[in-house]
Amino acid sequence: MPGEIATPAPAGRQASPAYLNWQRAQVRRRIGIVAAQLGLIAAFLVVWEVAARMLWVNPLLTSYPSAVTSSMITLLQDGVLFKHTWVTLVETITSFVASTALGVVLAVWLWLAPTARRILDPFLVVGNAVPKIALVPIFYIWLGPALSIYGIAIAVAVFIVLLMVHIGFEQTDKNKVKLVRTLGGTTWQILTKVVLPANRSVIVAAMKANIGLSLVGVIVGEFQSAKAGLGYLIVYGSQIFQMDMVMCAIVILGVISLALFVGISLLEKWITDVRLIRAEN
Repeated sequence: MPGEIATPAPAGRQASPAYLNWQRAQVRRRIGIVAAQLGLIAAFLVVWEVAARMLWVNPLLTSYPSAVTSSMITLLQDGVLFKHTWVTLVETITSFVASTALGVVLAVWLWLAPTARRILDPFLVVGNAVPKIALVPIFYIWLGPALSIYGIAIAVAVFIVLLMVHIGFEQTDKNKVKLVRTLGGTTWQILTKVVLPANRSVIVAAMKANIGLSLVGVIVGEFQSAKAGLGYLIVYGSQIFQMDMVMCAIVILGVISLALFVGISLLEKWITDVRLIRAEN
């Protein structure tokens, strides 16, 4: 009947017509969504190209897709684009791993030390609110041109992980915690058997937010001091007024951001599948 939710057919049984219809509807829905997304991208590129060709906008300031594509091919042939992309990618992944690990460790420490949490709460709020771009010159002086990129990226990204995971820990089911404690469980056992497993999804969500912030932090750091990387390429292109190069670097940044997000989503799916398999066993 309309409105009913079809459930997967049990293993070893032939799927019902209702389930097959539901499955086909889901496939059509996914195809429609992807088609709409590709259509929006195509429409944007067409409007951008036409607007620049017809001089509705100044092509010297906005460039246009065909010129960006030509610039990308030239940079790829010269090996320049791969070099700068690789530098930014390594810096982003390193900063992402470091900020995620640091944020989770600090969240665990705050959960283990309630007094410290009460003392540090206002400072964490202030630290998260401070515009991190204002710290770029300080990190440059303290850490030098190379390490300052990692410093600012970690500073940008660590607070979102810390706050999200910390809030998740605080919202863990109190009854489960009390039950384990009543049965003689230690604080470490409560953390590893109750709190952390209950917050897997929170940690993954924090990672999704963190990956984009890590990339933002790396680009901001590269603007200041880098001699390689996509941030450096953007600054260099703007200085010589080569907007094709600037737009090319921005497109590559979008591709990197999408690829990293998809990677985290696949990790989330894998964790979910592992949990389901363990639950069935």
